[in-house]
Amino acid sequence: MFKVADRYEKKSLLWAINAVAGLSIFMFGYDQGMMAGVNNSPDYVRLMRYGQYNDEGTVTVTDSTRQGGIVAIYYFGTLIGCLFGGYIGDKLGRIKSIGVGCVWAIIGAALQCSAQNIAWMCCARLINGVGTGVLNCLVPVYSAETAEYKSRGQFIALEFTLNIFGVVVAYWLEYGMSYIDGGFSAVRWRFAIAFQIVPLLVLLAVIWLFPESPRWLVKNGQNEEALYILRRLRGTETSEAQDEFEDIVNIIELEKETSRRNSYVRMFFGIGSGKLHLGRRVQLVVWLQILQEWIGIAGVTVYAPTIFSQAGFSTNKSGWLSGLNNIFYMFSTLINVFTIDRIGRRWTLFWGSAGQGIAMFLAGGFSRLQAEHPENTAYGAAAASFVFIYTSIFGATWLAVPWLYPTEVFPLEVRARGNAYGVFGWSIGNGWLTLLCPVMFNSIGEKTLYIFGACNALTIPIVWALYPETNQRTLEEMDLLFAADKPWVWDAEKEFAKLKAEGADTGPRKTNEGSVLEDAAGDKVDA
Repeated sequence: MFKVADRYEKKSLLWAINAVAGLSIFMFGYDQGMMAGVNNSPDYVRLMRYGQYNDEGTVTVTDSTRQGGIVAIYYFGTLIGCLFGGYIGDKLGRIKSIGVGCVWAIIGAALQCSAQNIAWMCCARLINGVGTGVLNCLVPVYSAETAEYKSRGQFIALEFTLNIFGVVVAYWLEYGMSYIDGGFSAVRWRFAIAFQIVPLLVLLAVIWLFPESPRWLVKNGQNEEALYILRRLRGTETSEAQDEFEDIVNIIELEKETSRRNSYVRMFFGIGSGKLHLGRRVQLVVWLQILQEWIGIAGVTVYAPTIFSQAGFSTNKSGWLSGLNNIFYMFSTLINVFTIDRIGRRWTLFWGSAGQGIAMFLAGGFSRLQAEHPENTAYGAAAASFVFIYTSIFGATWLAVPWLYPTEVFPLEVRARGNAYGVFGWSIGNGWLTLLCPVMFNSIGEKTLYIFGACNALTIPIVWALYPETNQRTLEEMDLLFAADKPWVWDAEKEFAKLKAEGADTGPRKTNEGSVLEDAAGDKVDA
């Protein structure tokens, strides 16, 4: 049987893995962007009974809680799916679990596009969310475990360019279909939902041709196959694959003693993890994902037409402005591809928060001026420009880091479950915000953007004090980075430098005196 790892090696194999992972991330973006158009379909509004529409097809929402609830229940599904995916990902492997996620998502999408009432739609979105949660949990982990550590950020950032391409495809597909039967046709929203099945079927068909994560294989005693795959990934003419293999074998030996601490509850509270400090890592990734949503992107992605209409633009103009904004968003992600491994995760977040916060405050201010002076369209144009600037900066900074960070910071023994907590935080932040967004926009209008701006300002001291840099460090070095007893970044860096100086100069590889990770992992401490 044809296997990708047998045919390709090094960059060509990594590009193939990047492409198949990007297919999943594309579907994730498409699924998010899809609801913006679905929510404005008159037939969908009639069926779900949360609004009214006139003869021109303009929708007026009368029950924002119902509208937000239908959108938000999907994220409850992703919350369940990520925990399920983290469990099976560590048990069955990355490849088989990705296949399971595809099946769940396909079933959920099929049920959504055939929905006949709100109960049906909510159940279907829940099932679809479970599948997406599994994929979002495991695909970034699979990417991180196969990528080279020097370009790991670039590898995953490139995949998230396809995420925004999915948002763009969803938006313009629905925008084009809004002209069918004047926008009143049920095909407008049913086809848009059904379209996501196409990339899912392709992913389900091809994923079995790809190699399993070499780190998962070593963990499960399949050392020979793991070394073969590493050699295909890194090249046989250097010692890089052998060195990486030895690092993985050594760290797994040290982590075997932590297997009793693998439950989600014990991880969340850090029970019995000693100097691994798993509880701290869980809290960091959960809150990083929640913050990613509360800096405003969930509101801008789903409710961009509302924001532009509040800036004084007509319904039609708000529609194509939202689509154009998504195109700018997609191209901005390419900036992250070239900078994330050069300036690091922390500085990427710093400049993103500063730029996004300023843009949100100015977009809100100009929207207010437009409302007070409707005759001066320049205010509306300025507000729209700052929304464009906001999404472009987000695409260049905050889009990828909260998805990358959880794949890096956890020990191999619990990496899939650790990343599940990242998706858990994303589900809470996104579900919470998409439920509240329609209520907030209806109640306080453009002042919602001020809240997003304030959240951006808040993230700067949080990242500065609590999130250590993972850039240019191997996955096997992360236990050293989180070995300090105090949560502050300066303590983490000091302890990391100390442990490296004591002999862990290449991550977990042992010195003549043994490995300093024996203490860092908490084995001697717990004993």
